[in-house]
Amino acid sequence: MGRRERKKAATRQAIADAALRLFLQRGYDDVGIREIADAADVSTTTLFKHFPVKEVLVFDKDADQEAALLAAVRERPEGQSIPAALREHALRSRVTAAEGDPRFAAFRCLVNDTPALRDYLQNMWLRHTAAPARVVAEESGLPAGDPACTALAHFALEAPRAVQNHDDPRQAVIRAFDLLEGGWSTLAPSRG
Repeated sequence: MGRRERKKAATRQAIADAALRLFLQRGYDDVGIREIADAADVSTTTLFKHFPVKEVLVFDKDADQEAALLAAVRERPEGQSIPAALREHALRSRVTAAEGDPRFAAFRCLVNDTPALRDYLQNMWLRHTAAPARVVAEESGLPAGDPACTALAHFALEAPRAVQNHDDPRQAVIRAFDLLEGGWSTLAPSRG
């Protein structure tokens, strides 16, 4: 990465950090764009170049999360099923990250207590369904657009959110993916 790209990345991170800090302190709806720009020492024009809408300030790692999800399927160990790879990814990225981390708990409360953020998160995950569905089809040898691939991707994305308030989220995710594994094994070729 060149100097210009590093500077852009640092500016983007400074804006996202300032926004999240302010949102966690005072609530999403009580913080304005100008205030975030001032806290990050940038203009509002610069802020909007990096973050076209306010909600993206909270979910600034969206592209990284999708890339990690696709890698979990493409780079799974030999013999591991696609649902098992997705389960391990969900446990690593969503459950383990939340265990014992008060920042994650505060972030989750911010999202759950803010209707605009809950809606944005739901739409974000739905946008992510298409890419993993394509990779699932490629990796399993099923035709592109196969509804089973789309369903598996959708349910794999939704499972951690569906069980987040369970007494034991780790076991709940494992149980949800056991269901996906059972159904998938009846549909997919042996490679998937």
